[in-house]
Amino acid sequence: MRNETKIEELIIPIIDNLGYEVVRVALIGSVNPTLQIMIDNKNEKPIIIEDCVAVSKTISDILDENIDYQYNLEVSSPGIDRPLTKPKHFERFIGFDAKIDTLAEVERRKRFKGKILGVNGQNITIETDGSEYVVGFDNIMKAKLVLTDELLKAYEQECEDETNI
Repeated sequence: MRNETKIEELIIPIIDNLGYEVVRVALIGSVNPTLQIMIDNKNEKPIIIEDCVAVSKTISDILDENIDYQYNLEVSSPGIDRPLTKPKHFERFIGFDAKIDTLAEVERRKRFKGKILGVNGQNITIETDGSEYVVGFDNIMKAKLVLTDELLKAYEQECEDETNI
């Protein structure tokens, strides 16, 4: 099995059952590739190393049974400047800056960097260079948050809130 989609189909129910969501699955490299699985807590709490270890231990055997080549498993958090792979990720980070690369042009552009203004169904509104653009989610090739002081402050607050519980 060499296809990320097939790997996702195999592991998503297991990871979902553990209380996490799969943010992204990627095979990186061709010789002895790294299978990178990014996870996030369903409750949006920060991911800690113990979360990654628990997921790694739980999925290792099933991956080994279904993957017929050498690979290195890497389970990680999406990080602060995380990829945005689902409409709900954009919704969660309304007001923060993101980079979006599209498959097809939107008003003669394929790259957008600016503030996420809103989500309406499958449409993402982003402000770039003083103009608003609506990008269909199915037109997004890749998207991620941009590391800003505001994002760092929000992340630090989230971590602080978590330790005060």
